[in-house]
Amino acid sequence: MKRMGMIFRAKANKALDRAEDPRETLDYSYQKQLELLQKVRRGVADVATSRKRLELQLNQLQGQSSKLEDQGRKALALGREDLAREALSRRAALQQQVTDLETQHHTLQGEEEKLTLAAQRLQAKVDAFRTKKETIKATYTAAQAQTRIGEAFSGISEEMGDVGQAIQRAEDKTAQLQARAGAIDELLASGALDDHSGLAKDDIAAELDRLSGGTDVELELQRMKAELAGGSPAKPAIEGGPQDAQQPSPTQHKFDKQ
Repeated sequence: MKRMGMIFRAKANKALDRAEDPRETLDYSYQKQLELLQKVRRGVADVATSRKRLELQLNQLQGQSSKLEDQGRKALALGREDLAREALSRRAALQQQVTDLETQHHTLQGEEEKLTLAAQRLQAKVDAFRTKKETIKATYTAAQAQTRIGEAFSGISEEMGDVGQAIQRAEDKTAQLQARAGAIDELLASGALDDHSGLAKDDIAAELDRLSGGTDVELELQRMKAELAGGSPAKPAIEGGPQDAQQPSPTQHKFDKQ
């Protein structure tokens, strides 16, 4: 099971690596960083809202405290010490709430400053990553185009490989047909195959052609020898020539007898 799991993970990793496009991965990472930055900004807004709510509560409590202080003075001026004491007691309770809210306000204000600084730093990182991402994408695209052009020129790309194989197959078939045609011509010339077109010669005609060709060669050779010797080329004997002229014709022989 461990071995099967390792094989499966290895094949899955190889398939994912083949299917992964670095440009898409960079865009996805950039999108995630934007989402994180949005969350940080939302957190800053939430903290600022809480701080603002505490400020409103502080203003309200401080207003109530001032009002109770005025009421205590008026009651003491009218000789109502009991009312003045009650007003001051309530003011003291409100003052304790004001102190607690001020502490919370300072805490929220510190958190807001930290989150704001973190958001600014994250914004700077996101901007830098976006610039680097676009640079890497442009470089990757250029390298990919250069690789494809190089593969096309060298013929190792898949498309050019198919074209090269088609050309090789065509050349092989052409050579095979040429060899077959040459073999058939040789067989027809030797008489091993019958020519059904009616243009083939029998053995006697072939032999006569061969002898005629040899005679032509001998005559040409004699002419060249005569030219080199400075004489005129020897003329071939004409059928019905001088030898035939020495013998009388049948008509002449008849006249002689008479």
